[in-house]
Amino acid sequence: MIDTLIALLFAHILADFMLQTGWMVAHKRNPAVLLGHIAIVAGLSYAALGFIGHWVVLALAASHLFIDAIKVYWPANGWRAFLLDQALHIVAILMVATQFPALYSTGIWQDYGLLASPPSWLARIPDSWISALPEIMLLIGGLVLATRGGGFFIGLFMGPLAPDAPGGLPKAGAIIGNLERGLAFLFILSGQPQNIGFLLAAKSVLRFSSAKEDRAVSEYVIIGTLLSFGWVIAVSIGVLALRELIA
Repeated sequence: MIDTLIALLFAHILADFMLQTGWMVAHKRNPAVLLGHIAIVAGLSYAALGFIGHWVVLALAASHLFIDAIKVYWPANGWRAFLLDQALHIVAILMVATQFPALYSTGIWQDYGLLASPPSWLARIPDSWISALPEIMLLIGGLVLATRGGGFFIGLFMGPLAPDAPGGLPKAGAIIGNLERGLAFLFILSGQPQNIGFLLAAKSVLRFSSAKEDRAVSEYVIIGTLLSFGWVIAVSIGVLALRELIA
């Protein structure tokens, strides 16, 4: 079950946070754009499970379509809508993984050695890579969720709180946020969470000092920083918990 769950979460995270562009989000009311996103969800789920042609993959994609359609056509914006949307997708994935736990084990990633004539490209992949695939998907998915997913959530949460202040470099805030969350994720996963303190100290010196004369800007930076690290810690805890369950 855990391998199936990880594969489906991996596909969902890539589809929502890496392969869904800003243009797609802005034009999602167009049925073609929405269906294109769902096709990506289905294709990634199909590939992550090991190219298994099971009807439940299409059913999961249909649930993704239903949830996204509600969000698109029902005017719900903000961080609460974001979290609710993601929670519903995760519930759907959990239901599939619980009811069909053997999906991954019956795909070619698990049973490729039993194929009568395995594809040549598959035969070239080392066995150690195949066996480590669930953990690889978990780590990559966790990193994307910690960085890109956290960026979307924090942007929605902090948007209404943004003070009127001179702008910096274009997209610098998003780049800094992704870098700090990515580093924090790597520190936690490598068993060195104490190094997060160095990130906080560096940010305090470089950014808090420039904002100390403006209370609104200082509070905005502090809230955003704590929220950013809180997000990546929560994601890291989830990744570590799933990692322990991998057979």
